[in-house]
Amino acid sequence: MSIVNAKEIMVKAAAEKYAVGAFNITSIVQMMAVVEAASAKKAPVIIQTSVKPSKFYGADVLVAIYRTLAEKAPIPICLHLDHCTDVDYCKRLADTGYTNIMIDASKQSFDENIRQTKEVADYSHAAGDISVEGELGTVSGVEDQIKVAEDEAQLANPDQAIEFVERTGIDIFAPAIGTAHGVYKTKNPKIDFERMAEINRRLNGGGIKVPLVVHGGTGLPEEYIKKLLAAGGAKFNVSTELKHTLINTELAYIQAHLDEFDPGKVDEATKQATIAVVSQWIDMLGSAGRA
Repeated sequence: MSIVNAKEIMVKAAAEKYAVGAFNITSIVQMMAVVEAASAKKAPVIIQTSVKPSKFYGADVLVAIYRTLAEKAPIPICLHLDHCTDVDYCKRLADTGYTNIMIDASKQSFDENIRQTKEVADYSHAAGDISVEGELGTVSGVEDQIKVAEDEAQLANPDQAIEFVERTGIDIFAPAIGTAHGVYKTKNPKIDFERMAEINRRLNGGGIKVPLVVHGGTGLPEEYIKKLLAAGGAKFNVSTELKHTLINTELAYIQAHLDEFDPGKVDEATKQATIAVVSQWIDMLGSAGRA
Protein backbone atom coordinates (compact mmCIF):
# COMPACT_ATOMS: atom_id res chain seq x y z
CA MET A 1 0.00 0.00 0.00
CA SER A 2 1.00 3.58 0.67
CA ILE A 3 3.48 5.08 -1.84
CA VAL A 4 2.91 4.01 -5.46
CA ASN A 5 3.16 5.34 -8.98
CA ALA A 6 0.06 5.97 -11.06
CA LYS A 7 0.36 3.07 -13.48
CA GLU A 8 0.38 0.34 -10.84
CA ILE A 9 -3.03 1.42 -9.49
CA MET A 10 -4.47 2.30 -12.89
CA VAL A 11 -3.86 -1.07 -14.57
CA LYS A 12 -6.23 -2.75 -12.13
CA ALA A 13 -8.72 0.10 -12.55
CA ALA A 14 -8.67 -0.19 -16.34
CA ALA A 15 -9.09 -3.97 -16.22
CA GLU A 16 -12.04 -3.77 -13.81
CA LYS A 17 -13.72 -0.74 -15.43
CA TYR A 18 -13.46 1.75 -12.61
CA ALA A 19 -11.21 4.81 -12.33
CA VAL A 20 -8.83 6.30 -9.81
CA GLY A 21 -9.70 9.83 -8.74
CA ALA A 22 -6.85 12.32 -9.34
CA PHE A 23 -7.44 15.43 -7.25
CA ASN A 24 -5.53 18.66 -7.83
CA ILE A 25 -4.72 20.27 -4.49
CA THR A 26 -3.57 23.81 -3.81
CA SER A 27 -3.26 23.55 -0.02
CA ILE A 28 -2.09 21.14 2.67
CA VAL A 29 -5.65 21.09 4.07
CA GLN A 30 -6.88 19.76 0.73
CA MET A 31 -4.14 17.12 0.63
CA MET A 32 -5.17 15.90 4.09
CA ALA A 33 -8.82 15.84 3.03
CA VAL A 34 -8.11 13.78 -0.10
CA VAL A 35 -6.21 11.19 1.94
CA GLU A 36 -8.87 11.04 4.68
CA ALA A 37 -11.71 10.67 2.16
CA ALA A 38 -9.94 7.96 0.17
CA SER A 39 -8.89 6.10 3.33
CA ALA A 40 -12.47 6.08 4.61
CA LYS A 41 -13.68 4.79 1.26
CA LYS A 42 -10.81 2.26 0.98
CA ALA A 43 -10.02 3.67 -2.46
CA PRO A 44 -6.70 4.13 -4.27
CA VAL A 45 -6.10 7.80 -4.98
CA ILE A 46 -3.84 10.22 -6.84
CA ILE A 47 -2.87 13.56 -5.30
CA GLN A 48 -2.03 16.08 -8.02
CA THR A 49 -0.32 19.43 -7.97
CA SER A 50 0.18 21.78 -10.85
CA VAL A 51 3.49 23.57 -11.21
CA LYS A 52 2.46 26.71 -9.28
CA PRO A 53 1.65 25.01 -5.95
CA SER A 54 4.79 22.90 -6.22
CA LYS A 55 6.84 26.09 -6.48
CA PHE A 56 4.84 27.99 -3.86
CA TYR A 57 5.21 25.37 -1.14
CA GLY A 58 8.40 23.83 -2.47
CA ALA A 59 8.37 20.41 -4.08
CA ASP A 60 10.45 18.94 -1.27
CA VAL A 61 7.92 20.16 1.30
CA LEU A 62 4.99 18.66 -0.59
CA VAL A 63 6.84 15.37 -1.05
CA ALA A 64 7.65 15.21 2.67
CA ILE A 65 4.00 15.78 3.63
CA TYR A 66 2.80 13.31 0.98
CA ARG A 67 5.15 10.62 2.24
CA THR A 68 4.14 11.22 5.85
CA LEU A 69 0.44 10.93 5.02
CA ALA A 70 0.84 8.03 2.58
CA GLU A 71 2.99 5.91 4.89
CA LYS A 72 0.26 6.06 7.56
CA ALA A 73 -2.63 5.47 5.17
CA PRO A 74 -4.20 2.05 4.53
CA ILE A 75 -4.49 2.75 0.79
CA PRO A 76 -2.12 3.23 -2.18
CA ILE A 77 -1.47 6.91 -2.93
CA CYS A 78 0.38 8.52 -5.84
CA LEU A 79 1.80 12.06 -6.01
CA HIS A 80 1.46 13.44 -9.52
CA LEU A 81 2.84 16.54 -11.24
CA ASP A 82 0.12 17.82 -13.57
CA HIS A 83 0.49 19.60 -16.93
CA CYS A 84 4.15 20.55 -16.68
CA THR A 85 5.51 21.99 -19.94
CA ASP A 86 9.12 22.29 -18.73
CA VAL A 87 11.23 19.18 -19.34
CA ASP A 88 13.87 20.18 -16.81
CA TYR A 89 11.29 20.84 -14.10
CA CYS A 90 9.72 17.44 -14.76
CA LYS A 91 13.11 15.85 -14.19
CA ARG A 92 13.65 17.88 -11.02
CA LEU A 93 10.38 16.72 -9.48
CA ALA A 94 11.07 13.13 -10.47
CA ASP A 95 14.28 13.44 -8.48
CA THR A 96 12.46 15.15 -5.59
CA GLY A 97 10.01 12.31 -5.03
CA TYR A 98 6.89 12.74 -7.16
CA THR A 99 5.77 9.28 -8.26
CA ASN A 100 4.04 10.26 -11.51
CA ILE A 101 5.11 13.01 -13.88
CA MET A 102 3.00 14.55 -16.63
CA ILE A 103 4.98 16.24 -19.35
CA ASP A 104 2.51 18.24 -21.42
CA ALA A 105 4.08 19.01 -24.79
CA SER A 106 0.73 18.75 -26.55
CA LYS A 107 0.99 22.27 -27.97
CA GLN A 108 4.21 21.34 -29.77
CA SER A 109 4.40 19.61 -33.15
CA PHE A 110 3.77 15.87 -33.12
CA ASP A 111 7.46 15.01 -33.43
CA GLU A 112 8.52 17.57 -30.81
CA ASN A 113 5.82 16.29 -28.45
CA ILE A 114 7.28 12.82 -28.88
CA ARG A 115 10.83 14.02 -28.34
CA GLN A 116 10.10 15.93 -25.12
CA THR A 117 7.80 13.25 -23.73
CA LYS A 118 10.31 10.48 -24.42
CA GLU A 119 13.06 12.50 -22.75
CA VAL A 120 11.00 12.82 -19.57
CA ALA A 121 9.89 9.18 -19.69
CA ASP A 122 13.42 7.88 -20.13
CA TYR A 123 14.74 10.08 -17.32
CA SER A 124 11.93 9.27 -14.89
CA HIS A 125 12.15 5.53 -15.47
CA ALA A 126 15.89 5.62 -14.84
CA ALA A 127 15.42 7.77 -11.70
CA GLY A 128 13.18 5.30 -9.88
CA ASP A 129 9.73 3.77 -9.62
CA ILE A 130 8.10 6.69 -11.43
CA SER A 131 5.43 6.50 -14.11
CA VAL A 132 4.93 9.16 -16.80
CA GLU A 133 1.84 10.62 -18.44
CA GLY A 134 1.80 12.18 -21.90
CA GLU A 135 -0.90 14.03 -23.81
CA LEU A 136 -1.87 14.17 -27.46
CA GLY A 137 -4.29 16.71 -28.90
CA THR A 138 -5.85 19.78 -27.28
CA VAL A 139 -7.65 19.61 -23.94
CA SER A 140 -9.44 22.94 -24.05
CA GLY A 141 -10.59 25.46 -21.51
CA VAL A 142 -14.31 26.06 -21.12
CA GLU A 143 -14.28 29.10 -23.38
CA ASP A 144 -13.41 27.04 -26.46
CA GLN A 145 -14.58 23.55 -25.49
CA ILE A 146 -17.15 23.22 -28.26
CA LYS A 147 -14.77 24.67 -30.86
CA VAL A 148 -12.08 22.16 -29.92
CA ALA A 149 -14.49 19.25 -29.65
CA GLU A 150 -15.78 19.91 -33.16
CA ASP A 151 -12.31 20.29 -34.68
CA GLU A 152 -10.99 16.90 -35.79
CA ALA A 153 -7.46 18.29 -35.99
CA GLN A 154 -7.39 19.15 -32.28
CA LEU A 155 -8.55 15.76 -31.02
CA ALA A 156 -6.25 12.78 -30.60
CA ASN A 157 -5.93 10.83 -33.84
CA PRO A 158 -6.12 7.08 -33.04
CA ASP A 159 -3.32 6.21 -35.48
CA GLN A 160 -1.06 8.91 -34.07
CA ALA A 161 -2.02 7.87 -30.53
CA ILE A 162 -0.54 4.41 -31.04
CA GLU A 163 2.61 5.84 -32.57
CA PHE A 164 2.91 8.41 -29.80
CA VAL A 165 2.65 5.83 -27.03
CA GLU A 166 5.05 3.40 -28.71
CA ARG A 167 7.72 6.00 -29.49
CA THR A 168 7.62 7.80 -26.14
CA GLY A 169 7.45 4.82 -23.80
CA ILE A 170 4.90 6.55 -21.54
CA ASP A 171 3.01 4.61 -18.89
CA ILE A 172 -0.36 6.35 -18.99
CA PHE A 173 -1.92 8.37 -21.80
CA ALA A 174 -4.25 11.38 -21.98
CA PRO A 175 -5.90 11.61 -25.41
CA ALA A 176 -7.87 14.76 -26.23
CA ILE A 177 -11.49 13.72 -26.75
CA GLY A 178 -13.33 17.03 -26.25
CA THR A 179 -13.22 17.38 -22.47
CA ALA A 180 -12.29 20.78 -21.03
CA HIS A 181 -10.60 22.33 -18.03
CA GLY A 182 -12.90 24.47 -15.87
CA VAL A 183 -16.67 24.36 -15.41
CA TYR A 184 -18.63 23.39 -18.53
CA LYS A 185 -21.06 26.05 -19.72
CA THR A 186 -23.45 23.50 -21.16
CA LYS A 187 -25.28 20.57 -19.58
CA ASN A 188 -24.31 18.45 -22.56
CA PRO A 189 -20.57 18.83 -23.28
CA LYS A 190 -19.51 17.49 -26.66
CA ILE A 191 -17.34 14.46 -25.85
CA ASP A 192 -16.10 11.92 -28.39
CA PHE A 193 -16.71 8.67 -26.49
CA GLU A 194 -16.16 6.57 -29.59
CA ARG A 195 -12.70 8.07 -30.14
CA MET A 196 -11.76 7.21 -26.55
CA ALA A 197 -13.03 3.66 -26.93
CA GLU A 198 -11.19 3.16 -30.22
CA ILE A 199 -7.88 4.35 -28.78
CA ASN A 200 -8.38 2.12 -25.76
CA ARG A 201 -9.20 -0.87 -27.95
CA ARG A 202 -6.06 -0.40 -30.02
CA LEU A 203 -3.80 0.14 -27.01
CA ASN A 204 -5.30 -2.22 -24.47
CA GLY A 205 -7.52 -4.66 -26.34
CA GLY A 206 -5.07 -7.51 -25.79
CA GLY A 207 -4.44 -6.65 -22.13
CA ILE A 208 -3.90 -3.41 -20.25
CA LYS A 209 -0.62 -1.84 -21.34
CA VAL A 210 -1.15 1.93 -21.16
CA PRO A 211 -4.21 3.04 -19.12
CA LEU A 212 -6.07 6.13 -20.29
CA VAL A 213 -6.62 9.46 -18.51
CA VAL A 214 -9.64 11.78 -18.64
CA HIS A 215 -8.85 15.47 -18.13
CA GLY A 216 -11.54 18.02 -17.27
CA GLY A 217 -13.62 15.99 -14.84
CA THR A 218 -15.32 18.89 -13.06
CA GLY A 219 -18.92 19.31 -14.19
CA LEU A 220 -19.20 16.18 -16.32
CA PRO A 221 -22.67 14.64 -16.00
CA GLU A 222 -22.65 11.28 -14.22
CA GLU A 223 -23.90 9.49 -17.31
CA TYR A 224 -20.88 10.85 -19.21
CA ILE A 225 -18.59 9.56 -16.49
CA LYS A 226 -20.08 6.08 -16.84
CA LYS A 227 -19.59 6.18 -20.62
CA LEU A 228 -15.98 7.27 -20.21
CA LEU A 229 -15.36 4.47 -17.71
CA ALA A 230 -16.75 1.99 -20.22
CA ALA A 231 -14.57 3.54 -22.94
CA GLY A 232 -11.39 2.96 -20.91
CA GLY A 233 -10.96 5.99 -18.65
CA ALA A 234 -8.91 4.80 -15.65
CA LYS A 235 -7.91 8.17 -14.14
CA PHE A 236 -10.20 11.19 -13.83
CA ASN A 237 -8.67 14.60 -13.09
CA VAL A 238 -10.67 16.86 -10.76
CA SER A 239 -9.27 20.34 -10.16
CA THR A 240 -11.70 23.22 -10.58
CA GLU A 241 -14.31 21.70 -8.25
CA LEU A 242 -11.80 21.52 -5.41
CA LYS A 243 -10.75 25.14 -5.96
CA HIS A 244 -14.36 26.31 -5.86
CA THR A 245 -15.02 24.21 -2.76
CA LEU A 246 -12.05 25.70 -0.93
CA ILE A 247 -12.81 29.33 -1.75
CA ASN A 248 -16.60 29.11 -1.33
CA THR A 249 -16.31 27.27 1.98
CA GLU A 250 -13.77 29.66 3.45
CA LEU A 251 -15.74 32.69 2.31
CA ALA A 252 -19.03 31.38 3.71
CA TYR A 253 -17.48 30.39 7.03
CA ILE A 254 -15.70 33.71 7.54
CA GLN A 255 -18.81 35.71 6.66
CA ALA A 256 -20.85 33.69 9.15
CA HIS A 257 -18.24 34.01 11.94
CA LEU A 258 -16.81 37.51 11.61
CA ASP A 259 -16.11 37.75 15.34
CA GLU A 260 -14.26 34.44 15.64
CA PHE A 261 -10.74 34.88 14.17
CA ASP A 262 -9.97 31.16 14.43
CA PRO A 263 -8.09 29.90 11.33
CA GLY A 264 -8.28 26.33 12.61
CA LYS A 265 -12.05 26.34 12.34
CA VAL A 266 -11.84 27.72 8.80
CA ASP A 267 -9.43 24.93 7.89
CA GLU A 268 -11.68 22.29 9.45
CA ALA A 269 -14.70 23.56 7.51
CA THR A 270 -12.67 23.46 4.29
CA LYS A 271 -11.39 19.97 5.03
CA GLN A 272 -14.84 18.56 5.69
CA ALA A 273 -16.28 20.17 2.55
CA THR A 274 -13.41 18.77 0.49
CA ILE A 275 -13.85 15.31 2.00
CA ALA A 276 -17.49 15.39 0.90
CA VAL A 277 -16.57 16.30 -2.70
CA VAL A 278 -13.79 13.72 -2.96
CA SER A 279 -16.03 11.02 -1.45
CA GLN A 280 -18.73 11.75 -4.02
CA TRP A 281 -16.22 11.42 -6.84
CA ILE A 282 -14.85 8.15 -5.49
CA ASP A 283 -18.37 6.73 -5.49
CA MET A 284 -19.06 7.94 -9.05
CA LEU A 285 -15.78 6.48 -10.31
CA GLY A 286 -16.43 3.11 -8.68
CA SER A 287 -13.13 3.03 -6.80
CA ALA A 288 -14.53 2.63 -3.27
CA GLY A 289 -13.36 -0.63 -1.70
CA ARG A 290 -10.77 -1.23 -4.44
CA ALA A 291 -7.63 -0.51 -2.37
